[in-house]
Amino acid sequence: MDNKPQYSRKVSIVGAGTVGSTFAYALAQNGIADEIVLIDKDRELAKGQALDLAHGLPYFPSVDIRSGEASDYADAQVIVITAGSKQKPGESRLDLLQRNTKIMESIVDEITSEDSKAVLVVVSNPMDIMTYVAQKRSGWPRGRVIGSGTVLDSARLRYILSRHCDIDVHNVHAYILGEHGDSEFAAWSMTHLGGIAIKEYCPICGKCEDWNEEHKEIENRVRQSAYHIIDYKAATYFAVGLALVRIVGAIVRNERSVLTVSTSLEGEYGLEDISFSLPSIVSGQGVEKILEARLPEEEMDALQNSANTLKEARAGLH
Repeated sequence: MDNKPQYSRKVSIVGAGTVGSTFAYALAQNGIADEIVLIDKDRELAKGQALDLAHGLPYFPSVDIRSGEASDYADAQVIVITAGSKQKPGESRLDLLQRNTKIMESIVDEITSEDSKAVLVVVSNPMDIMTYVAQKRSGWPRGRVIGSGTVLDSARLRYILSRHCDIDVHNVHAYILGEHGDSEFAAWSMTHLGGIAIKEYCPICGKCEDWNEEHKEIENRVRQSAYHIIDYKAATYFAVGLALVRIVGAIVRNERSVLTVSTSLEGEYGLEDISFSLPSIVSGQGVEKILEARLPEEEMDALQNSANTLKEARAGLH
């Protein structure tokens, strides 16, 4: 008789490096997973990370943490791919394209060979293109293959606005849309502070001498955030680990949360054959629906520019 417990909330993490292990640590503390499995081509690394985490089990909510292998894709509810070459100082995410495409295709082939029914969350950079590659390679419905998108970038925007406007970050609602990279942009038309639209809040706040210039500066700070952190300490992993907990939590708990994950477009906003970030309803099956808001002309232009940037970069794939 097989006495192995059946897990309904199993999360398999591909890549046991800084991002994968930090995410596993944050996920274990959150308590939303029953089982966390670390998988890496460097099996010793995966074993070491899993054992180090497991020694903290007396201080975690109940969870099974271990290293694993390809067979652990079969019964996972969510598979998170963090594996790939690291982004180097001074290097853009798009520079990683050729190196990481082959890695992503190999991982996806292993996952599909196990007949997995999981939702796939892609974190590896350049994330939007890797999400596109994973979805095409898997042949799965687009909603089951999503990227971490601009969930972290949107959190950065909320943080910077909260500091600038001197208001609790939990009362700031704002989104970064498009590429998770240099062509991303702030959707100011969708930004609210305490339920007040940003264009109406700024006169109340009284801190901006030039509204347009201040917002350009804030948007640029968000766009440059990752580069600054990489210059300081070579990698980003704490905040992205927490952003992944938010995404995976929405899937595992079937929350139907609105998050700016990266998804393949099929005509939304007049765009298709591209994966990038738009506000989407995230539930147990992945992305249920992409929300189409009425964006002003300048934001629609920025969205098109971001799509063009990614398509041009992807054209070099071979």
